[in-house]
Amino acid sequence: MNKLRDYFHTDWSAMTLHDWIGLIITVGAFLAMVWIYARVFNPKNRERYESQRHIPFDDENTDSENQR
Repeated sequence: MNKLRDYFHTDWSAMTLHDWIGLIITVGAFLAMVWIYARVFNPKNRERYESQRHIPFDDENTDSENQR
């Protein structure tokens, strides 16, 4: 147990600005992914997302394509 504790020990006072920025970005990305997964996989939102599942395969022309 002592070796495991030594392995995961963090010297917070020795962290540089770049270390703190990386930590904040990593924790922020983790929390954002948890929020996104909770929102997408919530059964209440199923109809909303199922109605939009065809959007990536929609082949309709947009106005910018018609001007070519």
